[in-house]
Amino acid sequence: MELAYTPKQKAFREEVREWLAANQPTTPLANYDTREGFEQHRAWEAKLFEQRLSMVMWPKAYGGRGCDLIEWLIFEEEYYGADAPMRINQNGQLLLGPTLMEFGTEAQKQRFLPRMASSVDMWAQGWSEPNAGSDMAAITSKAIRDGDHYVLNGQKTWSSRALFADWLFGLFRSDPASTRHNGLSFVMVPLDAPGVTIRPIKALNGKNTFAEVFFDDVRVPLENCIGAEGQGWHVAMATAGFERGLLLRSPARFQATARKLIQLYNANRQSADRDPSIREAVVEAWLGAEGYALSSYHTVGRLSRGAQIGAESSINKIIWSELDLKMHETAMRILGAHGELLSSAAQAVEGGWLDGFLFAQAGPIYAGTNEIQRNIIAERMLGLPK
Repeated sequence: MELAYTPKQKAFREEVREWLAANQPTTPLANYDTREGFEQHRAWEAKLFEQRLSMVMWPKAYGGRGCDLIEWLIFEEEYYGADAPMRINQNGQLLLGPTLMEFGTEAQKQRFLPRMASSVDMWAQGWSEPNAGSDMAAITSKAIRDGDHYVLNGQKTWSSRALFADWLFGLFRSDPASTRHNGLSFVMVPLDAPGVTIRPIKALNGKNTFAEVFFDDVRVPLENCIGAEGQGWHVAMATAGFERGLLLRSPARFQATARKLIQLYNANRQSADRDPSIREAVVEAWLGAEGYALSSYHTVGRLSRGAQIGAESSINKIIWSELDLKMHETAMRILGAHGELLSSAAQAVEGGWLDGFLFAQAGPIYAGTNEIQRNIIAERMLGLPK
């Protein structure tokens, strides 16, 4: 594989680099798990949109820039290289957006995508339920037809961004007599609708990162269903593919973490070298991040030639989730006991390593547990028996 950029791609890289240098916030934004921080991040997303940099690979008609996936990888490299603010509308922009592109009506695309690209609408995901986590086919929340509306009843949990988001998308059982993967519909729900109750769930770091959402006779227009009624599982599996594949976790994110890990090691080299395995782990982190990046370029090249990503998205998910976990575990080993101090402590270590470490614990769980992903690889790629 030869990585040779065209003049157009080089010019795009330079444009993004210069714009970020001139426009990114000079002071860190407040934590996005607070109302203040959430709105600061929304304003930053809006600023990106003004330059058509929020969703560079979307068509111009829907608020994008019309870039190809190579240019998206370039944008991500510059964005993470500049240490720009965390993107918080990923549920909408990177998961629901591509789903609408593939399954939505033209009216749905025109209505939702531009507002999603500009972050006028912020989105939460409604998959998990108290008795339906990785086994999404066990969903019991219902969407029953009543005239030109669905009436929603049930509960979703572990919903990222739901506390402050404007909309939620998720799976609901539209055929009450159905079981498992059948009779499910993919529905978009405004979170300010009568009958919606949102309760925060505190994460390990004490922040209100998640929420549980209750639906009590919530009325939603039938036109808010994506794809055919009862075919929600098929639509959701495409969304899950976007989540596990390239879009949600670009390689640039992990390359940036690897660079910071090397800096952390060099700053603490005297103590870190007391355990030679730490140095080896740092090298492995850099190799893993670069390997994932090269693999991503290879995948993008295949996609540009008409290939599709199917079950192999499960390989991507395992790679990036376990790579992230190993890098943050290595950082905590370098920092020792000081690394365990919360950011509010007087002697806390800067760099967000503890928050990153705590978040990385969830990587092998969300987007489908890695145990499930290994089953998918074994059955659908290797042809092994169940």
